[in-house]
Amino acid sequence: MPSDQTFNQFRQAIARKEFLITAEVSPPKGSDPSHMLEQTQLLKGRVHAINITDSSRAVMSMSPVAASVLIQQRLGIETICQLACRDRNRIALQGDLFGAAALGINNILALTGDPVKAGDSPKARSVFDYESVRLLQLIQKLNQGLDANDKALPNQGTTLLAGAAIDPQSPSWSGLEKRFERKLLAGAQFFQSQLITDFDRLDKFMQQIASQSDKPVLAGVFLIKSAKNAQFLNKFVPGVQIPDRLIERLAKAKSPLQEGMAIAAEQIQIARQICQGVHIMAIKAEHLIPEILDLAAIN
Repeated sequence: MPSDQTFNQFRQAIARKEFLITAEVSPPKGSDPSHMLEQTQLLKGRVHAINITDSSRAVMSMSPVAASVLIQQRLGIETICQLACRDRNRIALQGDLFGAAALGINNILALTGDPVKAGDSPKARSVFDYESVRLLQLIQKLNQGLDANDKALPNQGTTLLAGAAIDPQSPSWSGLEKRFERKLLAGAQFFQSQLITDFDRLDKFMQQIASQSDKPVLAGVFLIKSAKNAQFLNKFVPGVQIPDRLIERLAKAKSPLQEGMAIAAEQIQIARQICQGVHIMAIKAEHLIPEILDLAAIN
């Protein structure tokens, strides 16, 4: 098993102010992790950490804690484990955070979670005992050796690096500013954004809001595979606003997938001039991320 030091590289990269690169990987919908591991192996040495989703869009999948442990122990690649409040009360959240810390998972992305109606189990009962800000506050307490009730932990606290999601393209600028400030106060040490297509808006966010802190912001870069894929995202994924010019570019391309990769590479290059990193999402095509990074001249 790789040493614990292996899994502090992301924290160290933040401290060194490197341009951060993370990639999103979804756990399997079943007990066989082989495909997830095969896809992830290709990213070794190309990213600072692998972001493991927590039943994204409320579509059931393997526990992100289990998937993170498999990747770290079998491949030696550091992970950022997403943890959503949708499916857990404060007891379960604390239990999962303790388990993650004990198993060498040092990075947590604190999320509220997508509504269950969006997923494959619309009749499931939501929990939402906490939301993302309160989850960040909980991680702060655990790092201080206290539980959710402010009682001392008898068997040691945690040293987790907590991150948060942010949406620079939110239509409410004042709401975006307040949310960012609340997450900062709650202890967020890094931010990963939703899918970005309006980089002028991202630049404005960085200049007017994110500049109040030294915490890195990673721009969400999504591999759009075709015009049809773009239209699907616009219709079904909240907050996504892929512009017509990109849809037309994909529609006219001889190879829409190659064009989508070129667009993603261009966006990485733009983000490099604006913020401190990128979070790359290539759902079911994670094996293409190294080529996208090559196109973006990221070694």
